[in-house]
Amino acid sequence: MQNILYRLQCLEGALSTFGGSGRSFYICESCICQEKKAIKAIMRQCKSGDRDKYTNKLKEIITDDR
Repeated sequence: MQNILYRLQCLEGALSTFGGSGRSFYICESCICQEKKAIKAIMRQCKSGDRDKYTNKLKEIITDDR
């Protein structure tokens, strides 16, 4: 199941793919398709309110992964 999920982490307020150490979280493709739901979850995990920054970075990560 984990192989179909995106594994992300927040380091110093920046969203990135999991680098191998530290805390991380998983997000599924269907949640990403529901952008508002995904960004809300990411903001909760990253403890920050910069919606535009996370929206742009999430789109970049998804595009690079495909």
